[in-house]
Amino acid sequence: MDIPNLSTTPNVNPINNDSLKLPKTPKLIYAIVIILAITSGFWISRFWPTKTASNQISSSESLVNNQAAQIAEGEQVKVGVLYGNTSKTFADSATGTVKAGGVNGEGTHTLEREGGKTQNAALTSSVIDLDLFIDKKVEVKGETNDSNKAGWLMDVGSIKILE
Repeated sequence: MDIPNLSTTPNVNPINNDSLKLPKTPKLIYAIVIILAITSGFWISRFWPTKTASNQISSSESLVNNQAAQIAEGEQVKVGVLYGNTSKTFADSATGTVKAGGVNGEGTHTLEREGGKTQNAALTSSVIDLDLFIDKKVEVKGETNDSNKAGWLMDVGSIKILE
């Protein structure tokens, strides 16, 4: 015997979960979208570059190179004038007389300081021609570098003649 349906609500078919699912997208389409995004980002950056720190560095280097060119063209170095990279503040400084030749093969020049040979500093510079300051009492400012043979190796960023 059948049991009759005594419910007053109409008979509704159960929900089919398969009909509500989104169609599956292959992983290949995701990979193509990612590759296109990276490629277009790269080429957009090539056509519309932004101003970076390297642009600012090159402009300050050209200023320093112009100073060096003016000195090399025959202009004498003067007492009290700061030569080199004047826009940067350097952590290390020393005072002494510049001599040709490094210390134990390190550096291109030597800064002879008071206190004897143990106080001398080996100097090198990519900004200033140190040959222009030989036998002059100067104040150098720059950055200390690692050294194996010299007690102190300094990359000179700016130099000022004291006497």
